[in-house]
Formats: sequence, C-alpha cells, structure tokens
Amino acid sequence: MSEDKTMTAQTVVETRELIKVYGDGVGVHALDGISLSIPRGQFVAIIGPSGAGKSTLLHMLGALDRPSRGEVIIDGQSLGTVRDLDRFRNRTIGFIFQMHNLIPTLTALENIEVPMAEAPLSARRKRERARELLKLVGLEARGNHLPNMMSGGERQRVAIARSLANQPAILLADEPTGNLDSKTTDEIMDLLETLNREQGMTLIVVTHNPQVAGVAERVLTLRDGKIESDIAFSSPYEKDLIDLKHSQLGRAILAGSADLPAELASSAEPLRQLLMQV
Repeated sequence: MSEDKTMTAQTVVETRELIKVYGDGVGVHALDGISLSIPRGQFVAIIGPSGAGKSTLLHMLGALDRPSRGEVIIDGQSLGTVRDLDRFRNRTIGFIFQMHNLIPTLTALENIEVPMAEAPLSARRKRERARELLKLVGLEARGNHLPNMMSGGERQRVAIARSLANQPAILLADEPTGNLDSKTTDEIMDLLETLNREQGMTLIVVTHNPQVAGVAERVLTLRDGKIESDIAFSSPYEKDLIDLKHSQLGRAILAGSADLPAELASSAEPLRQLLMQV
C-alpha cells in the first residue's frame, strides 16, 4: 500500500492547489488546496461525507466549472488555456451521472450517437461506432429500444456506452449506481472494472457506496474541501485488511486484548503482525 501520489505512468489528470470558493465575503471553501496526480489507466474512487467537496472536484476535473484559484490539467492541456470548453469536454471527457439522462424519444443507438454529432465521421461510421459500444456493454439486442423499454441497469449501460462515444481520455462518474439495487450495482461496477482493465480507461468515480469504492485501486477521501487520505491498494485483500484493522476486532487484536474469542487465540499474534504492516 502507498499513500504517495501515484506517478507510475503518464499523468492524465493533475490539479495544482485547487481552490473553489462559493459566495461573497468570507465565502465557503468547497475545495481548499487540492493537489493530485492520476496516471493513465487508474481506477480512482473519491469518497467522503456530504459537503466534503467530492462533486465539486469532479465538476472541476470535468470542465463543468472553473476554480477560484489553482490549475486543472487534463491529458496535458491546462483548462485555463482552453477557449472552447464545450468542445474540449466533448472530445476528451466522458460523463456518467446518477440519472442516466438519456433522451426519451431516441433509441439506445441514437442516444449513443448524440455526442458524435460534431465528430468528423460519416453517418454510417457513427452508427457502426454506436453498435460497437452497445455490444461492449452487452446490449447489442437493445439498439432500437427506447429508454422506457429498458430496465434501470440497461439504461445506465447505454449511458456508459454513450460516455465512450468519442473515445475520451478519462471517464468521470458521479454516483453512477445511486439509483440501482445491489445486484445491478454489482453488474455496473463489473462493467466499469472491465473497461478499466481491458480498455485501459481512466476512471474517476464519486460515491457514498463502499461496494463501489471497493472496486477501485485507489481511494481519495475528502473532508472539508481537503484530501484527508490518498491510498493506493496493491490488491483487493489489502482493502479487507485495512477494514479489519479499523474494526473493533482489529483494534482488539492490535492491542493484544485478553478478551478475544478462544477460537482466535492461536492466530491473534500472526494477525497482529499482519495488521501492523498495513
């Protein structure tokens, strides 16, 4: 495990002393000096309590809002120097929101084609691209279905396909499973993990859901507009060990408590040594 900023690959997202203040006078510091680097191909979860600045940070990274001070650099381009943010956003950044935001009068294929409206592609190539993406998310048989003919999970899959239409450098997701049940959440997170692993997609997900954060390889915790912790995991088991370390049982093991269950007596010391390493 490492709490250092990960710089093992080409940096695709970087922020430098990012500050966002809302309101006049004293104002509210939604972000207060956020500096981070995200290498290409990393899967990052951003967690923290309500009001910590998670969605504000995502909006800054997605060029949906401008910082009060500081700099955001996406795929080598400082957003402060971009004249046409709409065009840049459409070509460089994919978005997935809690609500799928599909156009109800368009089919799945047509919804996926919407971001490609200004792309230098023929209508035939756009349709081919849309079909490829529907197949990627496992919905090739739903191409001619309207949103109201699909389940919530299927609509979110179409939204994910749409976010990939212009082959973005990064994919940003704001509570992408917030309206889904646990089974469908697992399916959507499996899909995002596959995109990250097999397509090399850089994913940044804001979530309150530990089930979602548990899939990421790096977890940023925000509190009061600052980064409280930045932890990169070497394996899923390491996350489980950290959860155990901070549990009541883990604290008792670390303290060498004599009140541990008898069944744990023989393994308590090896566990203590292991927990001390994470």
